Amino acid sequence: MPRLIRFMLLTWLLGQGFHSMAQSARYQTRAGMVSFFSSSPLEDIEARSQQLAAVLDTRSGQLAFTVPIRSFQFKRSLMQEHFNENYLESEKYPKATFSGRVLEWKPETLTATGAVQVVAEGDLTMHGVTRHIKVPGTLTSLSNQVLINASFPVAPADYNIEIPALVRDHIAKSVLVTVRLACAPAAGATTVSQP
Repeated sequence: MPRLIRFMLLTWLLGQGFHSMAQSARYQTRAGMVSFFSSSPLEDIEARSQQLAAVLDTRSGQLAFTVPIRSFQFKRSLMQEHFNENYLESEKYPKATFSGRVLEWKPETLTATGAVQVVAEGDLTMHGVTRHIKVPGTLTSLSNQVLINASFPVAPADYNIEIPALVRDHIAKSVLVTVRLACAPAAGATTVSQP
């Protein structure tokens, strides 16, 4: 076999190997759950979305997610209307995003038994404002999924979300955000083997 053909074949095989490695390092979901809750004397405020898209790079610990603001569902339609039109202005700011990484990431976390305590650090963007945050959570590796769970407080004032003076004193200064992700290997990726 001529050297040039051997070189081209080797280059192609290496390229396929790197492509396969890159694919196997990504876990993702398009149906994660994110909710928020705020207790108040007037009425508890609670909403949920199951349209949280997320990706985890298991080589580097990089983590990103995005959720459409309009996908949040409330018990009362009037509350949902006020949330979209007056508070989050979802026409102008249609999504919330997080981009960051799991601190002190070790790929062997994926072979641990049970839930592992982790902290993600990165930028949360919402209502046109980006803030750097740290979020504690857990990561659990199953045979074909990575489960990520986290809860953290968010203060609307930090994101220039204005609460009308009439109700400001009756609404909590922060809301508890909860994230639940079940990420599967990206298309064509291999699963993480358990010990």
